[in-house]
Amino acid sequence: MKHAGTYHTLANFGRELLEKRTLAEGLPLIATYAKNVINADRCSIFMYDAVEKYFWTTLADGVEKIIISSDKGIVGYTLKTEKPVVANDAYAHPSFLPEVDKETGYKTENVITAPIFSSKREIIGILQLLNKPTDFDSDDVKFMVFFSHYVSGFLELTNIYLQEDRRLLKANEK
Repeated sequence: MKHAGTYHTLANFGRELLEKRTLAEGLPLIATYAKNVINADRCSIFMYDAVEKYFWTTLADGVEKIIISSDKGIVGYTLKTEKPVVANDAYAHPSFLPEVDKETGYKTENVITAPIFSSKREIIGILQLLNKPTDFDSDDVKFMVFFSHYVSGFLELTNIYLQEDRRLLKANEK
């Protein structure tokens, strides 16, 4: 596996991630690490709201917040298939949403996604990388699957805390 040499830095990344207490603190660290390992231009971590049936991300470099219906786009396709997706020609993939590029002003050339599963084997998010200078390959898929599992515990716990905070806020508003 071509990324094997990068796994020695995983321990340092893991220690740093353990110091983070919120999604806002942890997501940039996760994105930076994934981008650097794969050599991609951008990384988004789409968190899945299973109740409202949409994905949201605040981590699309230069974009404030993207919300996508859970049945749309390559992230929606990843949710449906529960498998990684590689689209080395993004615009040729039937699930690609060119509207997001139009809205953001960013041109997606290629994309790779991997589902992020909770401890109950439910999808809690999608890890997505964009625009690697060369095509994404099978080693990239292996890394994405591994890395999605690696960060899933952090994402699951911080997402639970976030949902609990929202529930308490709504209860206090009544």
